[in-house]
Amino acid sequence: MRRTLTFVAFLLVVGAIWESLVAMGAWREVLLPRPTRVLGWLAESLADGTLVTATLVTARRLFTGYAIGVVVGLPLGVLAARFRVLRDSLGVVALGLQTLPSVCWVPMALLWFGQTEAAMLFVVVMGTTWSLLLATEAGVRGLPPVYLRAARTMGSRGFHTILHVLLPAAFPAIVSGLKQGWAFAWRSLMAAEIFVTILTGFGLGHLLHYGRELHAMDQVLGVMAVIVSVGLLAEHLLFGPAERWLRIRFGLGG
Repeated sequence: MRRTLTFVAFLLVVGAIWESLVAMGAWREVLLPRPTRVLGWLAESLADGTLVTATLVTARRLFTGYAIGVVVGLPLGVLAARFRVLRDSLGVVALGLQTLPSVCWVPMALLWFGQTEAAMLFVVVMGTTWSLLLATEAGVRGLPPVYLRAARTMGSRGFHTILHVLLPAAFPAIVSGLKQGWAFAWRSLMAAEIFVTILTGFGLGHLLHYGRELHAMDQVLGVMAVIVSVGLLAEHLLFGPAERWLRIRFGLGG
């Protein structure tokens, strides 16, 4: 709570300084509008439902693509950790593709799927899968060998070992991979929405793009503020509590 209040106070101070500099003519407001204009656009967009609708559309695409990426990346990471041939082939490919900027997937998605929802989901899945695969592989491979030996001694084999030994023990690394995958998915979706236009559903990326087209800097900054807020909420409500629970669970402090 104290951290949140400090952050809000910091924003208020920055906003006051910003307003003062604009009022004194320190820079052109058309390039960087004052905070009250940005807040005005946010209030107007909330009132007419534009911002809420765009946020819900973007959230639906994000959660769908992220879920697909988790379903694909998690088992592939376990398999890559367990089988050397997959680690030397798929693992190397994943390492290379993870370094590829998300926007590079957009041309391929457009050529394969056109201006459709499938194109956006493809970009999000590509942004999520590889980071989770690598994190899962590293987490499973980093487990002490005694875990597997003890499991075999007690009769654990195959899928039972993966489900009840490997995944729980590698859970801290998997959570880190999930968090990183979420960040990559979020960035990938913004790139996809900026370049892929779907008339049936405008998301936050579309609002950002059209703000640029209309030279509406208050809209651009407002959408950017919403994007940052969504990322902070995900950290505060999902990944932050999960990481605190892991620290307590594994005796690393509260």
